[in-house]
Amino acid sequence: MRFVVRCLPGFSSHVPAPVPARTALPDWLKTMPSTVASAALAGAEVRTLKHCPPLIDALGAGVLFPLAADLTVKGGELSWDWDAPRHPELGHTRSPIGLHLPEQAEGVPLPVPEGQFVVKFSNFWTVEVPEGWSVLFTHPLNREDLPFRTLSGLVDCDRWRDGLVHFPALWTDPAFEGVLPAGTPVAQAIPVRRETLELVVEEMDEERVAAHRAVEQSLAADPGVYRKAFREGPG
Repeated sequence: MRFVVRCLPGFSSHVPAPVPARTALPDWLKTMPSTVASAALAGAEVRTLKHCPPLIDALGAGVLFPLAADLTVKGGELSWDWDAPRHPELGHTRSPIGLHLPEQAEGVPLPVPEGQFVVKFSNFWTVEVPEGWSVLFTHPLNREDLPFRTLSGLVDCDRWRDGLVHFPALWTDPAFEGVLPAGTPVAQAIPVRRETLELVVEEMDEERVAAHRAVEQSLAADPGVYRKAFREGPG
């Protein structure tokens, strides 16, 4: 499957490109310990989330879209110094961020303080995926260390392949001050098939109960069984 991103002429040297999420795992995952002593278990060693393949797979799923330029946060204000090019035939923005008026979120259960704008990260890359696929754009998964939370949206990028998708976000850490560097992930893009699924709800039969018991026993015997047996397959 091809996931194609395109920028305007002259922008490739000014804007960080999207990257496969698996190549940009956060530093905290790399540096966190594999096991720790648990006070609740009298100091016994327990495995950390570094042993959780689903969490790591979520971090590495799809494509990360970056902040276009360094963003300075000071005294509740956002500022930047970035001289992006302009295409003479187009009316595109050259600002790395925009905003939505607070009234545009009226009636939506979002934690937007009264009078505060909703930030919108500008994206300078179009996205094209094969026919029948959409793209879920969401906050970088499991990245609660970021001082904002990007809102989620599902876009038919097989049809909207020549339009830009920008990323509205709530600023969730009012105490944050400093520079949010260019390249900081602001959205994670995960392709999904655009098809209707049939939901089947039922109890396990004897065969499925036996299979479930085998999984339980395997997990108890080998904490890495999910990755080795169920993700990587035989051999």
